[in-house]
Amino acid sequence: MSLFSAALHPNVGLGFLLLGASLHDILTRIKAEPQRFPKIELAYSDVAPVTEPVIVTLPANGIRLRFDGPHQRLRLVEILDFSKNRVTYQDKDIAKAASAQGNSASSRASEAAGGPAFKNVYHRLFGPTYAGEYIPPPDGTDGIGTYILSYPGVAFSFPLPVSAYSPSKDVVANLSSSASQIATSVAVFSGKSWAHARETLWTEDLPSIKSAFLFNKSKEVVPDEISLVKIHGGGRLQLFKKWSKEFTWINLGETTPQDLVIELGPPDAIYRKNDQRMYIHKTRTASHSRSRSGGADYKRPDDLTDTDQSSAPTGSDDSDDEAVEDEVVDNPSGECFYNYFYQGFDILVSLPQQPSRTPPSQAHLPSDQLPGANCYKTVRPDRLVASKVVLHANVPGSYPFNRHRRSRWEISYLGKSASDVVTNSETPFNKLEERLRGEWKSTYPSAEDATKPQRGMVLNRGWGDSPGSSCEFLGGWEDSSGGIAAKKLGNTGESTTTLYGFPGLVFEVLKNGYVSSVTVF
Repeated sequence: MSLFSAALHPNVGLGFLLLGASLHDILTRIKAEPQRFPKIELAYSDVAPVTEPVIVTLPANGIRLRFDGPHQRLRLVEILDFSKNRVTYQDKDIAKAASAQGNSASSRASEAAGGPAFKNVYHRLFGPTYAGEYIPPPDGTDGIGTYILSYPGVAFSFPLPVSAYSPSKDVVANLSSSASQIATSVAVFSGKSWAHARETLWTEDLPSIKSAFLFNKSKEVVPDEISLVKIHGGGRLQLFKKWSKEFTWINLGETTPQDLVIELGPPDAIYRKNDQRMYIHKTRTASHSRSRSGGADYKRPDDLTDTDQSSAPTGSDDSDDEAVEDEVVDNPSGECFYNYFYQGFDILVSLPQQPSRTPPSQAHLPSDQLPGANCYKTVRPDRLVASKVVLHANVPGSYPFNRHRRSRWEISYLGKSASDVVTNSETPFNKLEERLRGEWKSTYPSAEDATKPQRGMVLNRGWGDSPGSSCEFLGGWEDSSGGIAAKKLGNTGESTTTLYGFPGLVFEVLKNGYVSSVTVF
């Protein structure tokens, strides 16, 4: 195993471990170097995986990374074992070898601990700073507490006996004993001190990683990330860019592949597939929808055969010419998925289809006053357009975890009451379903039908021949009732999920009640 070597940059990160980087980006980079990072440990909350922090530990490298739950952004980098890495600051090692510190007993302790010496940190590397914070031992005894010596963006933890600490002493006097001269850990964060950063560690708006001076030395182009997708109903989505504060629109049935490439860049992969396994549900759904709405929303016989296979490991890249040619034979229409793994979503490109109906709360608005109206010109019926969008939540413990970056979304036409509660990707499905039923209650035959529990469809991603996504189950079951519980099979993640549908939306729900993905059509 090669030794992990990295430069420490306060307020920025440790090597390529940049504060603000996504969990997907960091894990993808780490997994690409198994010789350098032979072991990865992931810790998360089973009951609240998208609201509680996610912790990634690299035991062979002595590194621990902490990400917030909702955004999955790197918030804290901790160096726990200095014998398993080489960390530098301004081209100087922060942890010196024992031979460079003399042959005293304290030097032998340094060799065993392998951490940064207080004198080296305070005198040679970072210089003087304000008095630190002392944290007594948790059991309240006279044992060993922790003295945190903090600088802007970086903090050092030194062991300090309760008997040796005095608030009247300065930092040098407190850390003068030989037992307190070697730091046990180092933390890299964003903030002027650890005491201040701790209060907003999980919620602070981190600066753009594009502005990090580490990138200024290269010509690498870092694309702007989509930080939030607002679902406005009627096939209209508003995509907000994280660092430029700009936004763009995707209007299903109007936005062309050229528009997508201009606004989002080329896709990471293109997947073409023709799947007829859900046709039996299509025949039921189409006949039922015609009795309700004349079939205007379900014109094409293959509506339910579109499969988002981006979460399958066999997805084709657009550079694979032979595979593409074979797929085109079975898919002469040219329909395909644009896979944006690093943005967190997939877009189905197909011939124009009628988008879903406008939500009742927007029905009173003229068509030219709807959100996102007139963003794109009407396209020809024989030209490919975006017809469906799949937003992936990248929930820890789910079967497709880390195949996409987490995509955060918000249903903008909900939460318009006095409470103004935001319905988003962190909302448990039971609450989300309740609010959607309230929005669409006028479309149910009776008030009683609007309160009946939704009937779901079970999808097992763990089976190789299982349909790959909720994209296949579109329309026609928002007025059904009953329910099917999901089950966890094996140790490969929660491969069995349940699909629930509302007009224009299909939710893939995990056993813990959180949404794994949402398909907008």
